[in-house]
Amino acid sequence: QVQLVESGGDLVQPGGSLTLSCAASGFSFDTNGMSWVRQAPGKELEWVSGIDRDGVLVYYRESVKGRFTIFRDNAKNMVYLEMHSLNSEDTALYYCSTGIYGSSTRGQGTQVTVSA
Repeated sequence: QVQLVESGGDLVQPGGSLTLSCAASGFSFDTNGMSWVRQAPGKELEWVSGIDRDGVLVYYRESVKGRFTIFRDNAKNMVYLEMHSLNSEDTALYYCSTGIYGSSTRGQGTQVTVSA
């Protein structure tokens, strides 16, 4: 069965950086686009970034452009989200998901908290 396991979330100060990782298994990883979505407390789930199956085409929501980088390693069935210049608006539970724009298939999430 499809399994997505996120890791790398942490408490970080404003302006800090984190890299999230997602280990995928149970499906043909290298034929699927992947994405990161997040859910802040009291808010709806929102798409953050997506990447095509080859890792060539990448997409970001406007608020993270220039700060976040999505990339993948198909040999390891991994997808990553490198995050810089974090601010309080980035505080959320981050999920890895199948599809460039996300899907109902997500992992359990990893918590990112940006606070002084």
